[in-house]
Amino acid sequence: MTAPTTTVRPAASAAGPDRPTSAPTGRARTARPAGPGLRVAGTALTILAVLLLGFVVDVGLLGDIRHDRDRQVDYATLRADLANGTAPVGPAAPGAAADAGPGVKPFTSGALLAVLSIPELHLREVVHEGTTSRILVRGPGHRRDTPLPGQAGVSVIMARQATYGGPFRHLGDLRPGQTFTVTTGQGTARYRVLGLRRGGDPQPAPLAAGAGRLTLITADGTAFMPHGILRVDADLVSAVQPASAPAVATAALPADEKPMAVEHDGWLPLVLWGQALVLAAAAMTWAHLRWGRPHTWVVGVPLLAVLGLLVADNVALLLPNSM
Repeated sequence: MTAPTTTVRPAASAAGPDRPTSAPTGRARTARPAGPGLRVAGTALTILAVLLLGFVVDVGLLGDIRHDRDRQVDYATLRADLANGTAPVGPAAPGAAADAGPGVKPFTSGALLAVLSIPELHLREVVHEGTTSRILVRGPGHRRDTPLPGQAGVSVIMARQATYGGPFRHLGDLRPGQTFTVTTGQGTARYRVLGLRRGGDPQPAPLAAGAGRLTLITADGTAFMPHGILRVDADLVSAVQPASAPAVATAALPADEKPMAVEHDGWLPLVLWGQALVLAAAAMTWAHLRWGRPHTWVVGVPLLAVLGLLVADNVALLLPNSM
């Protein structure tokens, strides 16, 4: 006999034929619009991210590129001035007995003064007049209350340790007895390193009358986290050149030109560019609600990037000038 077959019918839906079934679990739900608090938080995070990214790019990659460009341009300019005998050789203050002749460029803040060459460090930098944070962005600076390199007395040159190319990044590698040169409008001066000094170290022997000495200064410690000042003293071993009075007396030297000082004049442009960045971020938030994400990012990202770099550049000027 053949076993009877049983037909199994599918069970009826519990919802019944006329009851709507529940929506599939994979169907996307409609997102609720963000409230004012989330919009403000998103704008604040956007500004913070732009600032942090702009600061890292500005003092790192772009700072090194800018320094290389400025060094090449300034070296070409100063080389022509030295060849033509028009490089500044003394302060332009009224009554100063500078040896400037016809066509010599004025001895003013930011002027191109000398070429510093340290073979052991593979360093060749153009020295500018002044030591503010803004001037040291371009390269080493000559402290204005000291004589020019090659002249009698103690000259001082300062430069950055890490930011904007870090010209004096390896200054601590110099050793006593090594020599380097500084070329000005009066000729090439040769110096021999006496030693390195940090906080608490003894001062070098007093300078003899009519002799010359040069002190190189930068930040000491880990890059971007300095904990002191590093000085390298070197005695002039070539002929001493005629000197004129420094452009500024030591007592009158502004505070922002001393080692590890900040440039207080940089606050105003920082505030203005910061306000522009806040307004741009707010406008980007508004545009996101009206235009959608793709159009907003196409228009807003370049604008925020430019403003972020400008703000970061002014923030960098408020860092210690030797850092």
